[in-house]
Order: sequence, then C-alpha cells, then structure tokens
Amino acid sequence: MAVPRPPFLDAAAEEVARIAAAAPDWAALAAAARPCVACPELAASRQQVVVGDVPAPGRARFALVGEAPGATEDATGRPFVGRSGALLDQLLAEAGLDRAQAAVLNVVKCRPPGNRTPKTPEVARCSGWLRRQLELLDPPVVVALGLSSATWFLGPRTVLAQARGRAHEVDGRAVWVTYHPSAAIRFGPNGAPRAGLLADLTAVAASLA
Repeated sequence: MAVPRPPFLDAAAEEVARIAAAAPDWAALAAAARPCVACPELAASRQQVVVGDVPAPGRARFALVGEAPGATEDATGRPFVGRSGALLDQLLAEAGLDRAQAAVLNVVKCRPPGNRTPKTPEVARCSGWLRRQLELLDPPVVVALGLSSATWFLGPRTVLAQARGRAHEVDGRAVWVTYHPSAAIRFGPNGAPRAGLLADLTAVAASLA
C-alpha cells in the first residue's frame, strides 16, 4: 500500500513538497521547515516549528508519528515532552522499546490554536515535510499515534479500533496504528486506550526483536 496522496493540495502544499523533496539530509530539511508559513493561522499563533527528534547515530529503529505539538512542545521545540510524552515514555519502557532509538515526529509541525485537531488543508500543506522525513530516515517500522496520524498513512476512512493490533504495509514499511497517549490520559489508567496502547507497543517490540 502506498501512502495516500493528501487531499486539497493547494499551491502552498505543492511548494512545501517541492522544498522538502530538495532537502538532501535531515539538517537541511529541518532548516527549511523552521521558517515555514504555509498555514497562516498556525504560523501566526505558534512559538516555533517542532520539526521532530531523531536518534544521534544511524538509522532510526522505528518512528513514532503523532498528530501535532501541544503547548509544552511548542514552547520547547521538541515533540512529546508534555504529559502525553511522559506517559508515552513510560509505556515505551514497559513495552521494552527505547525512545532513544526512535524518530519522534508529528503529522503537523505547528501547534494548532487551543490544541484543536489540525484541519485537512493544514495536514495537506505539512505532508511534504513528513513524507521527506520518512524518506530520509527510512524507519522499517512506524507507530501512528492517534486517528490523525492513522488516516495520514491508511486513508481518511480508517477506523482506529479496526485498524490497530496488526501491521499494515505502507511504502515498504510496517505501520502500526494505535491510540494517542492523550486518549490514554483522558480515559484514565484503567481505560481501554491506555491498555490498547501498551498492548500495541508490546506487539511492535516483539516485531522488532
């Protein structure tokens, strides 16, 4: 299965895709992404573009792809460092995965106002950055955290509860979709999203063993 072409590709989305595709390495891509103003509302309200974290040496063992930065991420410039990130780190450790070996990315690189869900045109305009990140990093396994990330990889009709629990082949790599840590926080420590997220991360760890 190929990554679906994002809908509503306007001129800004095409320009982002062109700039991203021309970046020869991660440093060049990050430098090109940080001043991005393709989404005027996001550019006006953000503190900074959260490009993502990558392992220092070599290829990422796996990639974690979330929805968009939150307030702490926007302030620090790093993904998954707030409450959701703390829970994600805990569950990764419980599952036997090392975050230091992962690329940590988001579908949208700027915080939406009020932490709202990214709009479809915003996802489309930001897609060029994520697509090039995956090309450069070439992780064999991707964990899509939450519905926005799941639909980026598997298409707009994706139902998270039906798609999770198994790997989907997308562009030659295994994509696992699961709950976002924020859902696990929202439903509490005994809720289904937390248990499902841990189960899925454990299955990912087994697949990498």
